[in-house]
Amino acid sequence: MKKTKEIIIDAFWQLLEEKPFNKITVQNIVERCALNRNTFYYHFQDIPNLAEYTVKLWADEIIQNNYEFGSPMTCLSPLVEEFIKYKKAFQHLYSSSQKDEFITYMNHVALHIVKMFMKQSSHYVSRSEDEKETLTHFYKCLMIGILIDWLECQGDYDLKLFVEKIYHLIDSSSQTLL
Repeated sequence: MKKTKEIIIDAFWQLLEEKPFNKITVQNIVERCALNRNTFYYHFQDIPNLAEYTVKLWADEIIQNNYEFGSPMTCLSPLVEEFIKYKKAFQHLYSSSQKDEFITYMNHVALHIVKMFMKQSSHYVSRSEDEKETLTHFYKCLMIGILIDWLECQGDYDLKLFVEKIYHLIDSSSQTLL
């Protein structure tokens, strides 16, 4: 059986798929969960606090479930799949007053994913620390840039196909980066 906190989080994401972030109220959430307001406030200070907590939880789950990656561009795959899965919710978060916090979390997630890849990849063992740092920053920026562009375009192109094309272009044209 799900814990109360998980039920609140699920209701929040469901609502975020349905309407903009700033239109979601505590009342909407507790009605969806069949809980009272005090229960919500026992777990979360307010809706921005809930949003922050859930994005961090989401990011931690992506990292934990995808610890081993094959190549730098495949680091992006777990994020892409989650973004597609919750497209409307991410669009609502991106266009909300929480946009800056959301982008900050995404930067942390992307950086963490790329760093984890770098630690495991035999391609980077012989690189200098400066080169590793430069490549880490490059791939993190690439990941976030792609995701932000997709959100800016209202998700009107096939994100997964776009990422696959980028991977093949980078892989075929620059084996030295990989």
